[in-house]
Amino acid sequence: MRRAKLDRIDLRILADLQADGRMTNVELAERAGISAPPCLRRVRALEQAGFIKGYHAEINAEAMGFGVTIFAHVGLNSQAENDLKAFEDLVRSWPHVRECHMLAGETDFILKVVAHDWDDYQKFLTTQLTPAPNVSHVKSALAIRCSKHEPGVPIEMEEQAAQRRQARA
Repeated sequence: MRRAKLDRIDLRILADLQADGRMTNVELAERAGISAPPCLRRVRALEQAGFIKGYHAEINAEAMGFGVTIFAHVGLNSQAENDLKAFEDLVRSWPHVRECHMLAGETDFILKVVAHDWDDYQKFLTTQLTPAPNVSHVKSALAIRCSKHEPGVPIEMEEQAAQRRQARA
């Protein structure tokens, strides 16, 4: 049951929840300029429509002992749909792989992998990833630092969109 168009209140709710998923409904309603009961109804409708997929805490990887992030560029021998799905299913079973994206071009998949250290990643690479069925090659890129980490999507308020349109005119 997807809504055809999001109004400014929906956008405000989405922006605020994306910035702070622990915000109370009362605070959320106040920021959106509506009372708490209709705010809760809107949140539930946004959840049912698929705009809000879930809520989670963002965990500090380094504090948990995961000191390195590696982006593994994976090439497969076969790109037949059943082989792609089989690889994706296998990747879902590997806890160290935090993201998996299928790409167009030279690389079939890029995996974001967290590991305790380089040796920990090398063990994963040589015992799980490289010998996995259908994997033809893996190129690893060690992340030096992260200068921007902003989960979600940019949510433009109607006022911002109007200003942008006006500036282009």
